[in-house]
Amino acid sequence: MSDRKYNVLFICVGNSARSIFAESILRKAAGDRFVAYSAGTRPGSQLNPFAVKVLHDKGHDTSLLRSKDVSEFSRPDAPHFDFVFTVCNQAANEECPAWEGQPVSGHWGMTDPVKVEGTNAEKALAFQQAYGALKNRIEAFVALPIQSLDRIALQEAVDDIGRTDPRTGA
Repeated sequence: MSDRKYNVLFICVGNSARSIFAESILRKAAGDRFVAYSAGTRPGSQLNPFAVKVLHDKGHDTSLLRSKDVSEFSRPDAPHFDFVFTVCNQAANEECPAWEGQPVSGHWGMTDPVKVEGTNAEKALAFQQAYGALKNRIEAFVALPIQSLDRIALQEAVDDIGRTDPRTGA
């Protein structure tokens, strides 16, 4: 087994909730195999407080998290990515940089919990559901035998994960 770490970038529009969840979940689930990053196509200045609360409640370290613009990762000194995932439908339709080395890419779009209206309890539930949906997908991704799959099989597996029901992982 190789000790190679794979660089993974999760992209969303605001980089305040879903992509931050994905970065944190992957880091915690398989930090020994992956280096996780997240960015937004139009990031805000801060993380969503509901997202931060969910991450704290789930035992994630949020001290290094911040909203980042996707352009930070297209600079010459940026990491080379093995995988790039969009986790919202809007970011998937926006102009993103061409990634050097043609990483395996996938679209794992899901409903934006930031846009949920209602009581704080209803908003908190939406963030919990988004976290759970991403956790299901990332656990499936982490379970892939990446080193034994060729690029076509790996792309197909990533696409299959994106087609799963985000609520159940099935």
